[in-house]
Amino acid sequence: MMGKEHIRNLQLIDGASVTAIADPDSAMQAENKALAPHARLCNTLDELLAANDIDALLIASPNFQHAEQLLSILQRTKLPILVEKPICTQFDDVQLLVDAFEQHPSPVWVAMEYRYMPPVQKFREALSNGVTGKLQMLSIIEHRFPFLEKVDDWNRFNRFSGGTLVEKCCHYFDLMRLLIPSEPCRVFASGAADHNHQTERYEGEVPDIIDNAYAIVDFTGGQRAMLELCMFAEGSRYQESIVALGPKAKVVCDIPGPTRFWPDNLGAAPEPRLTISPRHPAGPIETFIPVDKELLEAGDHNGSTFFQHQLFFAAVAEHIAQPVGQSSTTKTRSETSSQTKLTDPLSALNRGVEVSALDGLRAVVLGMAAQHSIATGQAVELSSNGLSFER
Repeated sequence: MMGKEHIRNLQLIDGASVTAIADPDSAMQAENKALAPHARLCNTLDELLAANDIDALLIASPNFQHAEQLLSILQRTKLPILVEKPICTQFDDVQLLVDAFEQHPSPVWVAMEYRYMPPVQKFREALSNGVTGKLQMLSIIEHRFPFLEKVDDWNRFNRFSGGTLVEKCCHYFDLMRLLIPSEPCRVFASGAADHNHQTERYEGEVPDIIDNAYAIVDFTGGQRAMLELCMFAEGSRYQESIVALGPKAKVVCDIPGPTRFWPDNLGAAPEPRLTISPRHPAGPIETFIPVDKELLEAGDHNGSTFFQHQLFFAAVAEHIAQPVGQSSTTKTRSETSSQTKLTDPLSALNRGVEVSALDGLRAVVLGMAAQHSIATGQAVELSSNGLSFER
């Protein structure tokens, strides 16, 4: 699904083209060919990496393959990479990837599409303008449909997906880190597999991915954030709500789910909405944020995949144009908005991208810590660099 969404959005980027696609599944190959008839089809990653007509790589394989494929690619090529979240699913792969990324000379971008949804961009803008005053509390609520069917149903088990709070909720942990001007230090979570997939059997196994959870995250600056997830609530008008609270105001960002899932009998699908509720004078200010219809049809993420690819394309073009050995001095929006954070000793991993490999790893580790908290019933302390936790 995400591979096809990336193809459709790349085709909207002026100057970009899909040159080759590696996919071992014959049914997916046929669908890929229909979407990108001029692309060369490859059966294996080895076949793809043997090519000399590629400027960048995009990884949209099943979660459990990401780390192994990345480590292989990083050993064999210097190409820029965009990798779908989660960047890995096993804790033991985190440091291996850090070490490998430190040696890679090209941009590595982790696909955290939620950052680039137009309503989230407006939400970020409101916070950066100080609407709330000091941001003290952040809530992210997702009430959605169950996990969709994927090839070979790999997403039904924690060992393949990384667990629900890693698989999909790393998006939200990334947003927490992006929006709050300090780093997470502790997480406590509660969740279970209560309703979804419980009648399914795979070689006698019952799926173990959780379908509802709460997670509370404490930050070093005294802020706190909460995630509320329910995956049996697809009847909602809005799929996600992000709520920021400070001494001056409350700000709410409401985001509808994929347009293709909106029932036809209910009329037009809802538009994203931003609501600012100041304390003085009291009263909400509501703004709707329409998304271009062509972008809605190209994917399930409110146009964000397109905007992400625009920025990644620019990063790749700058990298190609940059003389060998010359360092770029361009600051990304994310780096600029995070200047209040302490200087990061691993900041070299950013390399001119907005969502770095380091961002991707820290979001995943926070998700792993939340999964561990559910398993143990205990709060989990995160390391100061955000790349490990007490187990």
